[in-house]
Amino acid sequence: MVERRELLARIRRALSRSRVVALIGPRQCGKTTLARRIVAADSLNYFDLEDPSGLARIADPMTALSSLRGVVVIDEVQRRPDLFPILRVLADRRPLRARFLVLGSASPDLLRQSSESLAGRLETLHVSGFRLPELGAKALTRHWERGGFPRSFLARTNEDSRTWRRSFIGTFLERDLPQLGITIPATALFRFWTMLAHYHGQIWKATDPARSLGVSEPTVRRYLDLLTSLFMVRQLRPWHENLGKRQVKSPKIFLRDSGILHSLLGIRSEKDLLGHPKCGASWEGYAIEEVLAAVQPEEAYFWATHQGAELDLFLLKNGKRLGIEIKRTDAPSMTPSMRIAIKDLRLERLIVLYPGAIRFPLAEKVEAIPLRAIAEGFGSRMT
Repeated sequence: MVERRELLARIRRALSRSRVVALIGPRQCGKTTLARRIVAADSLNYFDLEDPSGLARIADPMTALSSLRGVVVIDEVQRRPDLFPILRVLADRRPLRARFLVLGSASPDLLRQSSESLAGRLETLHVSGFRLPELGAKALTRHWERGGFPRSFLARTNEDSRTWRRSFIGTFLERDLPQLGITIPATALFRFWTMLAHYHGQIWKATDPARSLGVSEPTVRRYLDLLTSLFMVRQLRPWHENLGKRQVKSPKIFLRDSGILHSLLGIRSEKDLLGHPKCGASWEGYAIEEVLAAVQPEEAYFWATHQGAELDLFLLKNGKRLGIEIKRTDAPSMTPSMRIAIKDLRLERLIVLYPGAIRFPLAEKVEAIPLRAIAEGFGSRMT
């Protein structure tokens, strides 16, 4: 059992200040387990809308919910979008009798129309799979190889983990998407998802996927946005400003879970991973997800110019500019790109994350730091 104390504390703080709190994230990432730490599954205050009995209990929502006190959990809330106007009425009662914790596998974009009536009342928390600080530094290699989905990471063997991930991919395409009203054929989306795995860490170009799938570029863009909204893909936006240089303006594509990436690439073991052409890109994507979860910046970008200068992550937080460069090497060193990025982006600090064990300075404002330091809480102190 992995204790997710910090995340639980965040949920409880949100419930103390907001009348409705939404936990949003991909299926199987642990939302239900977290909610059951707050309200017991057999409580009258817990409604699981994937369970026929839970749906039956909430057939008349106003009657079912109006008499409850304390925290009320509604799991898989996107199955009943008609609940949102009712939650607004209940959340506006004085005195306030109950607060609502709603769990959804769809993104805020897909829930937006349903939740517009909760404007000013709803606080949204994003939940992902396990993060490195929850697991500890010793788990880094296993976490990178298997990804953060709890059942994948905690599987008894690597084969059990791979089997679970293959099953997750199939269920996601064949059951979860149709339940969300998405009618794209599973085979087409699987082919596209696999193509994205090979694009992982690269700048997005719609031309090749569109040609390979025999569809238009707007169609593959729609596929990409769909997988992004469902937390399977991250589109890292480029930073560009008037520097007198031609800068890249298309996003970089990353699969957000390294274990799912490895399954789609056919990687079966750590040995396969270390010898795979996408090993470096996989490490970069894994590090980016850990940094973003730890730092929680207001804005995050990559930066690249057509002259060849680039920066893996450019973060803005509390008015500060932080650069992150990710190197899978035992002895990182300064590069011309780093010097250009410090000057052109006016960085206050540049951190080079690498897989070693010690911290050391590379230059003024530049420090090499082991990625495993994030497990010790260093990520929250980067800015």
